[in-house]
Amino acid sequence: MKTLCEIIGEQVKANFLNLETAVRTYDRNALVCGVPAWRYVYHTVHSADKWFFNPFIYNEPSFHENGMDNPDNPCTVVLSDIELLDYLKQVEKKTLDYLDSLIDEELYKCPDNCEFTRLDLILIQFRHISFHTGMLNGQTVKRTGKFPIYVSPHTVYRLNNGLYDE
Repeated sequence: MKTLCEIIGEQVKANFLNLETAVRTYDRNALVCGVPAWRYVYHTVHSADKWFFNPFIYNEPSFHENGMDNPDNPCTVVLSDIELLDYLKQVEKKTLDYLDSLIDEELYKCPDNCEFTRLDLILIQFRHISFHTGMLNGQTVKRTGKFPIYVSPHTVYRLNNGLYDE
């Protein structure tokens, strides 16, 4: 029988793959609430990097500019999709390694200096990633008329027909 941490890890892996697919199919310069869509990708990945673990004990990535994680804040840094996907892969590995290091009983405990349990933090990020992935996919559907593939209990991780559900 699988542990809760193993089950969570499988679902988190699927969630990261859905976000990766959204990034591979979106229009990075399309305006979402007045800012380029790539800013929402950064916002989502940065949030996962910070909030999956402990948002109160966190070191910003080297390329981060103060306030850059909020798409409403202007910033001078512009990340390419390659840089965003690289950051996404780093955060995915960090997250899966973290989940592999946990035992189920730790899910009910709060990390140091944090008011949320580990399970709260994981579920908050799962919801957040899903929300923004859907937002990006909606923008892609509107632009292309095609729906990016996504991982569900009825699909495999990578379909043979590419990035779209055709």
